[in-house]
Amino acid sequence: MFEQDPGLRIGTSSWSEKSWQGVFYPQGIAPREFIRHYASIYDSVEIDATFYAIPARSTIEGWKERTPEGFQFAAKVPRVITHEKVLHEAQGDIEIFVERMQWLGDRLGPLLFQFPYFNKKTFSSLEPFLERLDRFLATVPGGPRYVVEVRNRNWIGPDLLRLLNEHNVALAWVDQAWMPDPEEWIRKLAGTITNFGYFRFLGDHKQMDKLTQKWDRQLMDRRDRLARWLPAIRAFRAAGVDVFGYFNNHYAGHAPATLEDFRSLWLEGEAHSSSSS
Repeated sequence: MFEQDPGLRIGTSSWSEKSWQGVFYPQGIAPREFIRHYASIYDSVEIDATFYAIPARSTIEGWKERTPEGFQFAAKVPRVITHEKVLHEAQGDIEIFVERMQWLGDRLGPLLFQFPYFNKKTFSSLEPFLERLDRFLATVPGGPRYVVEVRNRNWIGPDLLRLLNEHNVALAWVDQAWMPDPEEWIRKLAGTITNFGYFRFLGDHKQMDKLTQKWDRQLMDRRDRLARWLPAIRAFRAAGVDVFGYFNNHYAGHAPATLEDFRSLWLEGEAHSSSSS
């Protein structure tokens, strides 16, 4: 864990990958105990399962019981809200989801609205999407921290960020095959710092799925790419706001190893800054 920087929380995108057993998890450990072992090493994780369905109360309470105080679960908002209804008449859905997730208590971290790529049949331009998003965000339950992710690279810019800031919602910075490079993200957002930072390292799913279906080892070295994200993340931390970052198996082949690559790069930068000051 980043004990010297408690405002930076990093983890993986989900923790339930069975091919991590014997590599990240001890051989023979029961899947229900994966999260207990995971939380002994990292202080945050992004829940992927909530994208597909709202978990049962017993499931959520089990997550809480198996993690220590201070651990944070980020969670994807169900796809019925972001993909099927696309925010239309979805206020009841978000209220139910937030009420259920609050059973995590102090373990509840940001809630992520992961939107798909929208073609012109769905939204002719950014403006209609912003209008719908504005109306919806005005109705979301108070309490949790919210994040919005869009998959249209041309939508990344001041107009989207301005609306999110008005609702005290963060924008997810995403490293994905068809999204901007790190330097372009910084240029498009002009170094703007929001109420907290949220970074997702997703990679190229199509490319990686052709290479493997088993996520137990790194298949490529992405350290140079990770290093290009450090200035943006450091800018958030220098402004005194929290940062969350999550690593997907599809980024390089094995999410925990990618996380450790990031950790070493971050600590190298911290050591360099300390020696220079």
